[in-house]
Amino acid sequence: MERVMMKGNEALAEGAIRAGCRFFFGYPITPQNEIPEYMARRLPEVGGVFLQAESEVSAINMVYGAGGAGARVLTSSSGPGISLKLEGISYIAGAQVPCVIVNVARGGPGLGGLTPSQADYFQATKGGGHGDYRLLVYAPGNAQEMVDLMGLAFDKAEEYRNPVMILTDAIMGQMMEPVVLPPLRTVTAEQPWATTGKQGRKKPNLINSLGIVGEELERINIELQAKYDRMAAAEARYEADGTAEADLIVVAYGTSSRVARSAIARLRQEGKKVGLFRPVTLWPFPQAVLASLAADGKRFLVVEMSAGQLVEDVILAVNDRAKVSFFGKLNGTVPTVREVYDRIRSLLPEGGEG
Repeated sequence: MERVMMKGNEALAEGAIRAGCRFFFGYPITPQNEIPEYMARRLPEVGGVFLQAESEVSAINMVYGAGGAGARVLTSSSGPGISLKLEGISYIAGAQVPCVIVNVARGGPGLGGLTPSQADYFQATKGGGHGDYRLLVYAPGNAQEMVDLMGLAFDKAEEYRNPVMILTDAIMGQMMEPVVLPPLRTVTAEQPWATTGKQGRKKPNLINSLGIVGEELERINIELQAKYDRMAAAEARYEADGTAEADLIVVAYGTSSRVARSAIARLRQEGKKVGLFRPVTLWPFPQAVLASLAADGKRFLVVEMSAGQLVEDVILAVNDRAKVSFFGKLNGTVPTVREVYDRIRSLLPEGGEG
């Protein structure tokens, strides 16, 4: 184990290499450029391949090819680049090809800005591309999780034969923190479904997402939905800090959760009963836990850097059993600890007495 200081983007890249990723295809876009820069330097050192494609569309189709051959493959981008990749992501999901996709989100819509945002939540969790498909979506809360979740992402992508997304933002990607790096893994297990020739079989494997006949496409979709049900039942992850005794629970992820945690620490010093619920998987969303907390009479405040996207999943989870308030920041601005502190205080009974 090594302990080093790394930027979040570098932690994502090294985490992928440590997990056995040996192929990266991508295209530059701020604020994720440290990922391809790092991979361009490191992959040749471990016998891997880095290729800067001519566009995001080309990059995601290269991912489709490498993943279809059974390789551990990564691509990364930011919001506008992910939008260009969405057709390919839908194809990859339909063909059940494992891969990992990183979105270091920035402000939007359109070209937006280079500052951090969480307004890509819908894009990540509600499909984004065409058809009924799902991505397993992780939201790391620090640089160490960027390393750890990257390894988990590759394992789960192969377990479910499904693309996995890691959704983070410009602040998380640029900040430096100490991380403990796991040993370098060499992945040698062959995938029996991969397009690697006949390999002693009568016919080679084929990978596609085409169902010309309606009944065939229906069968494919039924199989996909059954897989997503298994993922939803087994893969929801979250952090619950002080939620059992709390009167008010703040729900946040990524950068917003870090700000909220600092505000909550101040309030607890004042004797206020406030907890933090941080979804680590944005899909599957850990709705059953929130539903249980709502049934216990908790109230909720959702803090996010958007006009309100995560808040919709929280409202669906509590299903009218609890009050859900919202505090959002737009245009690539980050909420301050004081702003979140004041918003929480305004929601506590009698001006803040917990």
